[in-house]
Amino acid sequence: MRKLSAFACGLLFGIGLLVSGMANPAKVLGFLDLAGNWDPSLAFVMAGAIALAAPAFWLARRRASSLAGAPIQLPTSRRIDGRLVGGALLFGAGWGLAGFCPGPALVAAGGGQPRAWLFVAAMLAGMAIFAVLEQRRRSQEAASIHTKPQ
Repeated sequence: MRKLSAFACGLLFGIGLLVSGMANPAKVLGFLDLAGNWDPSLAFVMAGAIALAAPAFWLARRRASSLAGAPIQLPTSRRIDGRLVGGALLFGAGWGLAGFCPGPALVAAGGGQPRAWLFVAAMLAGMAIFAVLEQRRRSQEAASIHTKPQ
């Protein structure tokens, strides 16, 4: 049942991206073009998403499990560090250069857009590089903990 629910949610999200035009990088780049022919429609899509998600998160904070019975795991950290800021800057730069973020890129790739396939390939390569670097960082942290004199 959880997999079917996840599929339905993903399908609904993808349809929403298509209907709103957010799978079209020109629409996103039009939103980011403040000095040119600015398209505010992305702001309305974001506002609609926040208006829908805010009550859902409010309810989720008061529950221990989802309607499907899975444990609810919401982030608890409010720490803003260099990794968070750096990741946000990289995400924003990629979004601004390509006009895609991960969800719309997958929808556009599924629709056969060659630029989206290139973006998804680059995204997967970035994820692989992060996984290698993160594993290396954790190994170095573990090694430094075990080599500290006590």
